[in-house]
Amino acid sequence: MIQTVSLFSGGGGLDLGFQREGYEVIWANDVEKNAAATYRRNLGSHILCADINTVPLSALPPCSVVIGGPPCQSFSLAGNRNTEDARGRLVWKYLEVIDTLRPRAFVFENVTGLLSAKNARGERIIENLFLAFERIGYRLSWKVLNAADYGVPQRRKRLFLVGLRGNETFAFPAATHREDAYVTIGEAIDDLRRAALREGARAAYTHLPESAYQTAMRAGREDVSDHVVSSMSELDRFIIAHVRPGGNYMDIPPDVASARITRLQRDGGHTTCYGRMRPDEPAYTVNTYFNRPNVGCNIHYSEARFITVREALRLQSFPDDYEIVSTSAQGKRLVVGNAVPPLLAQQLARALVPYVETRG
Repeated sequence: MIQTVSLFSGGGGLDLGFQREGYEVIWANDVEKNAAATYRRNLGSHILCADINTVPLSALPPCSVVIGGPPCQSFSLAGNRNTEDARGRLVWKYLEVIDTLRPRAFVFENVTGLLSAKNARGERIIENLFLAFERIGYRLSWKVLNAADYGVPQRRKRLFLVGLRGNETFAFPAATHREDAYVTIGEAIDDLRRAALREGARAAYTHLPESAYQTAMRAGREDVSDHVVSSMSELDRFIIAHVRPGGNYMDIPPDVASARITRLQRDGGHTTCYGRMRPDEPAYTVNTYFNRPNVGCNIHYSEARFITVREALRLQSFPDDYEIVSTSAQGKRLVVGNAVPPLLAQQLARALVPYVETRG
């Protein structure tokens, strides 16, 4: 077993992929209570819910691999990109942990905005990171990976840095799926046609699995949690009634009572906003507010509703036996939207094994 430490673990998407490839995650950490509780339910009790800045580095166990993705909001292309806030500085805490534990390898996940982010002095953060890791003896490789290339029904692009102690260079795994053979939204969720109407209720499968992906995701279960229709405003209902599959705010009548929609129709941009999914395409990036129409393409392709938490989990490649523990519905969406898709993580973990097993 390859002993592994996980930082900024969230609900455990990255960890689940590594566990499937035989890695033993012996210690994990996240500051968010719902994420830690979800991790504990699905992956084990080895997670500590605490701010990593308050954890003595001497408390972290020796390991061969460190994995994790520091909070990405500070580098997001959609946000204010304040690289000097507390979350932005957590990338350097990650480096401090690596320097202390001296693992054979590490995997660092983040948004693509990190590639262009600069600090207050105008220096590119990614260049400083490379220099800092090289100074402590690690050779880095980086690549932007699209989850759809690895069997995830979602066009989700994220930056991955892989560091190896010494002079070896990591080769990223080749894509397992081509553009013309991506797993589609329909292949991922079309067997989940009858959602529950109240929070906490379970939904029985009403159809046999219709794709290899659906069969794999069912994990032998007879019903699912978190397949619940979220509430909608009258404006939401109006929008859903007018947006066609593959469409967006341009399908909404121009007299709609929304200044934002009027502005988007006039000025353009943000083309996924107020979008309805297409069953024959992968999803766009699953975000943390998929119960809203104005922050992405979150409308179900054939039903008058937004996608459910369970459907979002499917689009992230979490199996149906993965259960979210949260004190609120939005807490569940945060766990899902912030996760690394396990199928993508699994491919990375598999590619890393030869480097870890042959190193001292």
